[in-house]
Amino acid sequence: MNRYSRQERYNNIGTDGQRRIEESTVLIVGAGALGSSSSEMLARAGVKKLILVDRDYVEPSNLQRQNLYSESDAAEKIPKVIAAEKRLADIRSDLEVEVHIAHCDAALIEPLAGAADIILDGTDNFDTRLLINDTAFKLGIPWVYAACVEASYTSCGFVPGETPCYRCLVPVLPQTALTCDTAGIIAPAVQAAVSEQVTTALKIMTGQFQAPYYMRVGNLWDMDHMKFKIDVMKDPDCPACSSHASYPALSEDAGSTMKLCGRDTVQYIDEKLDKKAVTARLFERGIHFRETPYFIEFRFEEYRLVNFHDGRFLIHGTSDMNKSRTVINQIFG
Repeated sequence: MNRYSRQERYNNIGTDGQRRIEESTVLIVGAGALGSSSSEMLARAGVKKLILVDRDYVEPSNLQRQNLYSESDAAEKIPKVIAAEKRLADIRSDLEVEVHIAHCDAALIEPLAGAADIILDGTDNFDTRLLINDTAFKLGIPWVYAACVEASYTSCGFVPGETPCYRCLVPVLPQTALTCDTAGIIAPAVQAAVSEQVTTALKIMTGQFQAPYYMRVGNLWDMDHMKFKIDVMKDPDCPACSSHASYPALSEDAGSTMKLCGRDTVQYIDEKLDKKAVTARLFERGIHFRETPYFIEFRFEEYRLVNFHDGRFLIHGTSDMNKSRTVINQIFG
């Protein structure tokens, strides 16, 4: 029996819609709670290819809501996209999966987006969403936003030439500094956000995403759900979707150092500090380290550092960017 028969019997998809889904390539930026769940749903729905980008590895605190990962992934600190690729292959052997253990910046996202039919947001920070938005509108590719924290979720689809963009909606988006790490989250909020997000993606892939366009917001604990129209929210001077767009997120220098959202961790990037340079310096300093196929892990003073082979560090134990630079300079000069 056709594995997609139940989906094809749904009259809004049918055989033609299923064919379109099976021809689609989806770029998912972030493989945490949102990205792991959306990638599994899309794999089961029959998409041709998934391109996954994530900079982090699996930790025990992820397992409560990030469906693709296991205790062994967390124990071994497997990069999320690697663990996701393995699990997705178990779910569907004919699925094409391309993975990138990397920080998503302009240089990375543009070529990846150019090979995709749609982009899904699996991130947890405002700056990367602006980067996704500007890339999508520059290249004319639809994308679907999603977010969740505590018991709340929100989702919205954006199609260049048809809808306002994410930047246009920023003034009306819920203003909150809450993150999953500071305020917590329940898994049903993730699934609600992803269910809305993937449904919108399926509608876009099958050519059924039409006006009026809405942003959806809900709180599962309070059982409050609402939607509001975004059609008239287009900013005529928007730098991403107006006639004189400049796509600022694609030209902004994100810098070499940044705090990870809601975590006591700073990311530091220096391409010169690759695997060879780092191991040589650690041997010279007599600093014990653990090496995996994906990164080098070691401790310095009270900090735990993880060095990926592209020169990217995660410095755990501080949210102070200046202190993080100092630690790197103390070790590597």
